[in-house]
Amino acid sequence: MNSEEEKKLVSSLILGVLSGRIGVLEALKRFPKDRYNPTIKCCWHALVHYEADEDLRRKDADYKREQDDYLLMLSEMLDRGEDVPQNILDEYEKYHGDTMMPYGESFGEKFLSLFKFLNISKF
Repeated sequence: MNSEEEKKLVSSLILGVLSGRIGVLEALKRFPKDRYNPTIKCCWHALVHYEADEDLRRKDADYKREQDDYLLMLSEMLDRGEDVPQNILDEYEKYHGDTMMPYGESFGEKFLSLFKFLNISKF
């Protein structure tokens, strides 16, 4: 799958989540395996935050609207074949710079990246 196809796929996954046609966890499973592409990685983390903020989204309508608008903006950029702007990537880098998406080629890579993702690799 080339970069343009990956962007289109991620765009459709984000829209699927926003419309309720697909759950976040299923969308994350279907993400492209290119864990080094900054745009794909950023969008993956945006959906992880969407899922993690479920309680806050129920309590705060403004937060929910802002998060939905943000994901919609990402989806529209990807659908046009654009990368996520550098300023957004820089913000994600501050918090997720060394955190990999939990993918890998072998079982060992998947296992180690899961520990790194869960931030328990130092135990």
